[in-house]
Amino acid sequence: MFFCPIGVPSDPRAVLRLAIAGDIHDQWTHQDHELLRWLRPDALLVVGDLSEGRQRIAALLQQVEIPLACVLGNHDSGKDPSGRRLEQQLEMLGERHCGWRLRELRPPGISVVGARPGTAGGGFRVSQAVRSVYGPFNLHESAERIRSAAMAADPALPLVLLAHCGPTGLGSEAADLCGRDWKLPARDWGDLDLALAIHQIQQQRRLALVVFGHMHHALRRGRGERRSFRMDGRGTAYLNAACVPRHGIDQHGRTLHHFSWVEFDAAGRLLAASHRWFGSSGELHYEQTLWTAPPDPDPLPLSASPVPPSDRGDRDPAAAAAALLPRC
Repeated sequence: MFFCPIGVPSDPRAVLRLAIAGDIHDQWTHQDHELLRWLRPDALLVVGDLSEGRQRIAALLQQVEIPLACVLGNHDSGKDPSGRRLEQQLEMLGERHCGWRLRELRPPGISVVGARPGTAGGGFRVSQAVRSVYGPFNLHESAERIRSAAMAADPALPLVLLAHCGPTGLGSEAADLCGRDWKLPARDWGDLDLALAIHQIQQQRRLALVVFGHMHHALRRGRGERRSFRMDGRGTAYLNAACVPRHGIDQHGRTLHHFSWVEFDAAGRLLAASHRWFGSSGELHYEQTLWTAPPDPDPLPLSASPVPPSDRGDRDPAAAAAALLPRC
């Protein structure tokens, strides 16, 4: 991965700026709160894996002063099959946790719908902790909860799906957005229920962005970096925010804090997406640009054709994933 030192302000066209914290894994402190005060994003999204079931990070997120939406990940159960550790964090996060439900942030004016809580990817694998908290459910019931929440969202606002693991259909190589890199053979390790929900939502309304983590950017055994962004043929962007560890120090001895960053214009069009590494006082030290909107694009119709196959033979992610789903 190539990082460019940078010191320029955000695109002045942007009217809505989202900071996204990837898998936190205990790396969140009051310094992150101070950094958010410096950066002043309009909202914060958190993709889960706060810790190994401890309550410290959930307690800190209660203190974040800007609008926040969060979904918990597989590590948040703390290997407690009773679900009690998961439940304690859910109680602390309250309405900030949007698993399987709609959270409209007004201000700034964005609809966030959470996917299945506690997922570890791999199609449709549900832990005992999740079943202990939420009761029994199947793949299609999970997808319907996501879809129905999205349909309840204000169509005038940009719609963002917030998940811990991304959907199936984004590639089966180890370096793909949801590719399995810790075990051979490499395979697509995304969630089938999320892919089905995306496919159904896209038939009915515009879906701006799907944000997730779980698959860390640094591939196992030093095999390089994961691809972390994709745009499909219907204009839906997919962003993996799991830069782990999200705190670090560069070669100059400067402290770094990672946020993924997206910006929308007043019409809800995605203007830019990037990974950013900030100093403790808000200075932007590095940025990896993932997407910049072309000037004055033609609007995408709801029935836009799937993205043409790439040189890796991929199809439209949602449609390809939906084809893998079992019939009712």
